[in-house]
Amino acid sequence: MDGVSNVIDLADSADPANELPQVLGHNLRRLRTRQGHSLERLAKLSGVSRAMLSQIETGRSAPTINLLWKIATALGVPFATLLDSQKVQGTVVLRSRNAKILTSVDGKFTSRALFPFDGERKVEFYELRFSAGHTENAEAHAPGTIENIILIRGQLEIKAGHEPPHLLSEGDAILFEADVPHSYKNPGDSEAVAYLVMTYVEAVG
Repeated sequence: MDGVSNVIDLADSADPANELPQVLGHNLRRLRTRQGHSLERLAKLSGVSRAMLSQIETGRSAPTINLLWKIATALGVPFATLLDSQKVQGTVVLRSRNAKILTSVDGKFTSRALFPFDGERKVEFYELRFSAGHTENAEAHAPGTIENIILIRGQLEIKAGHEPPHLLSEGDAILFEADVPHSYKNPGDSEAVAYLVMTYVEAVG
């Protein structure tokens, strides 16, 4: 048997940056209509304007990470469900040159998924990068969501809900309940790099 016959290399010829708006638009429209939401109702639930939701659904806008989190939370689905582009089986190679990287408005925070967008899942794995001095604020995720972070470069201060902030140095890890507003701050003068494992109570598709 060919040992590599079941290995999938996600390095297709399509430009991930160009593909992402279409994938997002298709999934948002499918999830919204399946749940019976109008654009107006989803706008009220998510805090994202109707005009922006319409632009996302038609593939005319690639939203920021914060907007996607708001939409995913309003729909009650894991973040990656909005980015689901294909079903895969067997071994999967995720080439960095083909990564779908989401950024903050100012470009000082990026998130790269380290797993294929293959539908329903309870666990997601991300690489996070924070520019020097940047603070990234996150909305509360679905009830029961847990974030587990390990810092591999720089410094990172994490605050969850009303708890005092926790300062991480290289090699430190933290686990916290992410169903409250939380923030990540890089107090250092160089880029901070961390890996995040996000766990949901149940897979929602």
